[in-house]
Amino acid sequence: MDKKNALRAGALAAGTTLMMLLMTSPALALTRDDGDDPGNGLSVAETLGLYVLCPLALFAIIAGLVMALDKSKDRAPKAKPGTKAGAKATADAKV
Repeated sequence: MDKKNALRAGALAAGTTLMMLLMTSPALALTRDDGDDPGNGLSVAETLGLYVLCPLALFAIIAGLVMALDKSKDRAPKAKPGTKAGAKATADAKV
């Protein structure tokens, strides 16, 4: 990709982002709607726990289950045929 296309893509991305930020003005959030009943806010610890620690824990649980329940036996990388490693692997397999 040449510099002109990269510059054009960057300008388009920046312009789109700027327009979205300008058009989603928070001024409409000042007036309450009928039936609007906001609860108490979250503390910093609660926010970090909810949006950082919970997803990390979920990721660790899923990764652990995948590794624990993995049934495949072959973990060695495959050697390319015609190389010394490939010839040695083939010779070892024949023995």
